Amino acid sequence: MEEREFLILADAEMARLEAVLERLLDTGAVDFDVEAKPGGIVELVFADDSKIIINRHAAAREIWVAARSGGYHFAPPEQSPGPWRGTRDGERLPDVLSRCFSAQAGMTVGLDW
Repeated sequence: MEEREFLILADAEMARLEAVLERLLDTGAVDFDVEAKPGGIVELVFADDSKIIINRHAAAREIWVAARSGGYHFAPPEQSPGPWRGTRDGERLPDVLSRCFSAQAGMTVGLDW
């Protein structure tokens, strides 16, 4: 996959994620802050000051997630539309983020798009 194609897919996935997070923020049910940074980086900061950082990694053609529970890498779908999948276990990006988010927020939260 060429870098341009990857960036289009990754930016679309990050935009979907940001929309889900904004809707969650609007509910006021979970205490966290979200900041979109230049270069395809989204940083989540929770009430206990823990963070989840999600970014696109163009050189590897992956989306990377850094959370308290560890680091995760996700490959783009073979056919679009489709879910980004973990490079180690094939788990869907929204499923991993839901688990990490829930652990750091201290409550069950489903992030799906």
